[in-house]
This record gives sequence, structure tokens and C-alpha cells, in this order.
Amino acid sequence: DFRINPDVDAHTHAHITTGRAENKFGVPIGRAVELYERARRLSHVEVSGVHLHIGSQITEVAPYQAAIRKTLGLVGALRARGLDIRTLNIGGGMGIVYDKERPSTAREFANAILGPLRGQGLKLLLEPGRFIVGNAGVLLTRVLYIKPAARKTFVIVDCGMNDLIRPTLYDAYHAIIPLREADGRGRRQKVDVVGPICESGDFLARNRALALPRAGQYLAVRSAGAYGFVMSSNYNSRPRAAEVVVDGRSWSVVRRRE
Repeated sequence: DFRINPDVDAHTHAHITTGRAENKFGVPIGRAVELYERARRLSHVEVSGVHLHIGSQITEVAPYQAAIRKTLGLVGALRARGLDIRTLNIGGGMGIVYDKERPSTAREFANAILGPLRGQGLKLLLEPGRFIVGNAGVLLTRVLYIKPAARKTFVIVDCGMNDLIRPTLYDAYHAIIPLREADGRGRRQKVDVVGPICESGDFLARNRALALPRAGQYLAVRSAGAYGFVMSSNYNSRPRAAEVVVDGRSWSVVRRRE
């Protein structure tokens, strides 16, 4: 398969859109026929499908519909030239709820895209990673101390941008709640939740209304099941955290703490 760039705007953050002409991903759809023709002349290559991926954390179906329409036009052109195109991979990128997003459900997504695909004789492939695991994970962190400053209050925690870089990299929102429900019943005030790394970009939340926690209290950073640990690093010589799988009342360490 070739990954095609259909030049479709996914209406998501600029750092995670991948299907526009100015993005580095895929081959331009206008050159695809030429490349497929070259590929089928190679003796050890079987040309069988088309692949596209237009971005990540996409909360509406219209970009997928536009990309599929464009790609089906390409599939028709390739078949007209005698190429046996049997699969279509439409990538992933389906959005989840981090804060106030209202992404389509799986059923809504299916209903929106299946219409033009019916009768095409294509095997459909999907990559719904974040949609499955994004809200299945949390990052647990312990409050080290509270630092009142001239213009704001900082909640210093023991995890940092090396553990969860999404807020720094994408200005992403992750809900933060106390691990114990009773700890969240105090008066709420706006704080910055920040890590111990020597970077002004080392934060989990800015101007977030929280019940002011105490040193030693644990917080849960929600929606950390996707693009969390996999993007963590040893930046600033920090060892990475353990990963634990919880199933009902049982749990297992699946990656030991460094």
C-alpha cells in the first residue's frame, strides 16, 4: 500500500494534522497513479491497497467523508488501469473526550462513512488506538508541596513533562482529580499544576480550578492511556514511572519502575 495524502483539513491541532498538502506525511494524491504504476512493475511487490491517515483527535466525521471520497476516486482510477485494489485503510484519529469535546460515537462514525464504501468490494481497515485506550488510563502523581507566589499558586507534583508531554507539546487539556474523593471537597481556587523539571514548560495544567491539595496527597491525571507513557522520556535524567494494569480489584505491574 501507499499512504496517500488527500489534502484534507482534519480541523485538529496543527501538530497532529497529517493529511494536508503541507504536511510531511504520505504521497500527494496527484502523484499516486504514477507511483502505483511504477510499483506494479517491481517483480517482488504486490500492489493491493490504499492507505490514508488525516490526523489525530478528530471530533467530527466530515473530514473522513471528504478524504474517503477523494480516495475512492483514486481507487477507481487505479482499477481502471488494471490494478487489483482490494483494501482501504482509512487510518485512525477518532477523538475522545478530554474536557468538553463532543466526538462522534463509533456508531455515528460508521453510519457516516459506510455509505460511499458499500458495494466497492474493499476490505476496510481502521486504526482506532486512542479511541480504545485513551480514557482507560490515568497518570498518578504525588503532591510535593504548595508554593504561593506573587500572582498565582503552584501545586508542585512529582511527575513532569517527561512523563506526560501532551500539555506542553499540544497545549492539551487533561482533567486532574484527587485520588480520594474526600480530598476534593475543599474550596476551589485557580492554580498551576507543575512538575519539578527546570523548564517553564513543565506543567500539567495552568489556571486550573482545584480544591487546594496538601503535600503528600495523590492526584489522578485523566485520559493518559494514549500518547502518555509511549511519549515519555528520560529527559533531565528522570527515570520513567511504573505501568500498572487494574482489572476490577486485581492489579499487575506490566512495566517496572526505572
